Amino acid sequence: MDKKTNKNKFSSHIFEFRSVEKRKLVLSLMITLIVMFLEIFGGLITFSIALISDAGHMFTHAFALGISLLAIFIARKPPCHHKTFGLYRAEVLAAFINGLFLLPIVGLIIYEAIMRFLFPQEIIGLYMFIIAFVGLGVNITSIIILYGSQNANLNIKSVFYHMIADAASSIGIVVVAIIITFTSWNFLDPLVSIGISIVILYWAWGILKESTRILLEMAPKGLDINIIEGDLKNNFKEVLNLQNTHLWTITPNIRVFSTHVFLKNIENKVDKENLVFEINKFLFKDYNIIESTIQIALKDEFKTC
Repeated sequence: MDKKTNKNKFSSHIFEFRSVEKRKLVLSLMITLIVMFLEIFGGLITFSIALISDAGHMFTHAFALGISLLAIFIARKPPCHHKTFGLYRAEVLAAFINGLFLLPIVGLIIYEAIMRFLFPQEIIGLYMFIIAFVGLGVNITSIIILYGSQNANLNIKSVFYHMIADAASSIGIVVVAIIITFTSWNFLDPLVSIGISIVILYWAWGILKESTRILLEMAPKGLDINIIEGDLKNNFKEVLNLQNTHLWTITPNIRVFSTHVFLKNIENKVDKENLVFEINKFLFKDYNIIESTIQIALKDEFKTC
């Protein structure tokens, strides 16, 4: 199977996978919106800032899901003469926007929590518990729906981590609601809100760092050109040296590679076309690089390159 066939097979798989993702995201969006309005209503009648903050987090989920759905729609547009890699990176941009959007949300939640410390309010713990428990059930449902897609797509990963963080915050709210019901320790409500904010901030930083790495066209995490260059020289004895090597990603699962390969002077008996084919096949098999550009030169040609 040649590289072009591999790429076509990969593209077909990508489009099929995106269709599955879209259905999962639509279902998760519907569930998230229902719970968001439920928590807003519950927070207003129970005077719980934790519920309101969790509803704010739910809004960011709905926003993230909407952005992710839009990105999937855009990314399905095929490559053309001026979009040679297609628009796959729209999904990475969506993940970056989702992560960035969380930062002001965190600031707002922390501000409201501090105000509650300064001006405490009575909280109806039982209602807070019931609504938070329903929210936890919905978060777990969304996690189950999205599970399995998060490892292959940064866009889905950003939403999936949203759900994990929100499930953790819902657990915290449930526990706090029980304690408040029996002890009236209302200070725990803003305290758990700050804890939720820290979880959200940690998640946002991870997604921002990973998406920025891709947008700046850095090498994939855990991999660099020295590793691949050494591997190529060890596996292809004709190779003397490699220069101008570049490795980057369009999305986390679409890796691109280019290099100039200088051959040992062995009286020009190297089948260059076959060597390029074998290198491409090696890169695809060992490093999942689906797009590689190899320029071959003999040692004598080194000075002209």
